[in-house]
Amino acid sequence: MSDKSHEDMMTPDGKVNPIDTDYQVGQDNVALKLGPFGFDIHNRVFMISGLAILAFIFVTLAFQNQIGPVFGDLRGWLTSNLDWFFLSAGNIFVVACLVLVVSPLGKVRLGGTEAKPDYGYAGWFAMLFAAGMGIGLMFYGVSEPLTHFQTALGGTATGADGIRTDWAPLGAAAGDAEAARRLGMSATIFHWGLHPWAIYAVLALGLALFAYNKGLPLTMRSVFYPIFGERIWGWTGHVIDILAIIATLFGLATSLGLGASQASAGLHFLFDTPLGDTTEVLLVMGITAAAILSVVAGVDKGVKRLSEINMILALLLLVFVIAVGPTIAILTGFFGNLGTYLQNLPALSMPFGREDANFTQAGHPSTGHGGFLGPHLWVCLLRVFHVVVPSVSSSPVC
Repeated sequence: MSDKSHEDMMTPDGKVNPIDTDYQVGQDNVALKLGPFGFDIHNRVFMISGLAILAFIFVTLAFQNQIGPVFGDLRGWLTSNLDWFFLSAGNIFVVACLVLVVSPLGKVRLGGTEAKPDYGYAGWFAMLFAAGMGIGLMFYGVSEPLTHFQTALGGTATGADGIRTDWAPLGAAAGDAEAARRLGMSATIFHWGLHPWAIYAVLALGLALFAYNKGLPLTMRSVFYPIFGERIWGWTGHVIDILAIIATLFGLATSLGLGASQASAGLHFLFDTPLGDTTEVLLVMGITAAAILSVVAGVDKGVKRLSEINMILALLLLVFVIAVGPTIAILTGFFGNLGTYLQNLPALSMPFGREDANFTQAGHPSTGHGGFLGPHLWVCLLRVFHVVVPSVSSSPVC
């Protein structure tokens, strides 16, 4: 199917229950045309978020030595004081998705009662995985389980104040290699499994429902209409959208930085290219150019095809590893690790009374990843979900 225009995508197929409001979608926007490209921007949201991002970039570049410790202390404060909040929110999102699965609410069809999916499940899953966690899985796919295995095998350590100083998940598995392996894989699956996908699903479903079934703009402010009502068209909504833009952009920058760092290391290993900021900046520029071309080409010709290519390459890598590695151990370990993950899930998702503070708050200093508090906190990489999820609207909403 060819790409739909914005107006076509917003037009429901069948019966919906739109919200009655005097606001017209796009009434506060400014339409611009630059060569072959057209822009439709919200003047206040665009200006404030753009200026805030430029100011942030200027400050960080101009005062690197001074601002670095500030960000480090801020991150430490957030992860040490709000770890319970992130874990609790993740648990709530998982429960919300389970409720949608078993309740009549899960039968609501996105896009109208007669809506049909624009994409098959193969293309849909390809876009979700490529957008949601592609770089992260490739970057941490080996280091994270190995790190958790090593810390779990090393056991626990307690400082003079009685607080654990090790980085092992839960109670560790001192000296037991098999138990440490299972615990390491459980912690890794926890970080990449139900909880992050539930966060993605709840946000995407909220945006899709209010845009395609309620007739509101496809922006974050629309999700808050039941709480703030008509105030979302004023500064309450502007602040929500500005925060959403900043969080999304910084999350994308984090993920893009990880990908550039990994690509730089791979090129250096294979072709002895120089390491350093210059190589990574060039890689970021190249990846950004490819992403822009993909977006400009549209979902069908750009995003979908690029995502499917990524999934094919990932599957080839998976087949290669299974074929040349310990095939039986990999296949049997897959199911065993899932079972251990489900067994440890209540303990791993417990937000209070944890002794493994280093794991829940930072994961491990060598990766900065683990527990439930990865570097982008699963806030980033959500924009493609706004388009893809409604396109499979023949399925229940969760």
